[in-house]
Amino acid sequence: MGLLDGKVAIVTGAGRGIGREEALLLAKEGAAVVVNDLGASHDGSGKPTKVADEVVEEIKKAGGKAAANYDSVSDFNKAKQMIDQAVETFGHLNILVNNAGILRDRMIFNMTEDEFDQVMGVHVKGTWNMTRHACAYWRKERKAGKDPKNLPASIINTTSDAGLLGNAGQSNYGTAKAAIAGLTIITALDVKKYKIRANAIAPQARTRLTTDATPSTKGIMESTIGKPFDPLDPAHVAPFVIFLASDAAARISGRVFRVVGNFLVFLKGWHTVDILEKKEGAWTASDFVERVDEIRKKIPKPENIQDVFSKLLKI
Repeated sequence: MGLLDGKVAIVTGAGRGIGREEALLLAKEGAAVVVNDLGASHDGSGKPTKVADEVVEEIKKAGGKAAANYDSVSDFNKAKQMIDQAVETFGHLNILVNNAGILRDRMIFNMTEDEFDQVMGVHVKGTWNMTRHACAYWRKERKAGKDPKNLPASIINTTSDAGLLGNAGQSNYGTAKAAIAGLTIITALDVKKYKIRANAIAPQARTRLTTDATPSTKGIMESTIGKPFDPLDPAHVAPFVIFLASDAAARISGRVFRVVGNFLVFLKGWHTVDILEKKEGAWTASDFVERVDEIRKKIPKPENIQDVFSKLLKI
C-alpha cells in the first residue's frame, strides 16, 4: 500500500532534477502521474527533447502509471489541456506539483526585457495557469457533489531562497519565486472552503539550475558528491512533497517550507518584528532623521543564502 494509492498527479518540469524525483516517488507511492516537461535547456531555449518519455518509461517499468506531456505551462490554454489530459487519462486529479522553471541570470542593469518576461512567464504565469485551472476543476467537482476521491486536493508550488532571501543577478528569478510564495498563501485562502490546500517548498538541491545555469553555486552544489550522505541529491526533496500530497497533510495549507538534505525548515514570511511610535501627532521627515539611530537598531539583520548553506550543510 502506498501513501497515494488511487490518486492522480501532475508534475510540471518533471523530466529532470527535482521534478523527475518527485514524479518517480509519486508513482512509487501509488499515484498515476502526468509527467510534463518541455524538454528545453535550462534557459528555456534550444531544440525540445522528449525527456518526459524517459521518466514515463521508468515509471511504467516499475509497475506504475504515467503519461507524458510536452506543453509549456506559460500557455494558458495548454495548461488547461494538461488538467484535462489528467482527468481524461486517469479519471480525476488530486495533486498538482508546480516545478517547471528556467533561469536567465544577469545583473539588473544588464538584464533585457525579454529575459525578465520569459522567466516571469514560466515561473509566475505558469504556476498561476496550472493552479487556476486545477482549482476551477476541483471547485466544479466539489459543487457538483462528485465522487469524493477527487478531494481533498493538494497543490505544491516551488519557490526559492533567491526570492525569499534574495540573490544577486537574479532579479527576474528571485522576483518570480517571491511571487510564487505569495501566490501560494493567497491560493490557500481562496480555495479553503473547497477542501483544496496549497503549500510551497524552497528546495536546495543539485540540478541544472544550480550547476550549469549558476556557475557561482556549482562548487558548493558538487562539494557533497561522493559523501556517505549527499544532502544536495535532488531525491531528498521528493519525500516531503509526497507528505504534502497525502491525506496526512490535510490540515496543512498556506505554508512555505525549506527542504534540503535531511533538514525540514519552517519558514515565516513578512511579519512585524518591532514598532517605532511617535507619542503625539503625525510623523514628519525630520522626526525620522532625528531618530535614525533608533530606526537602524530596530531593523533586523537579514538572513542570506550563504548563511543558510553554512548552517545546514556545514560547509
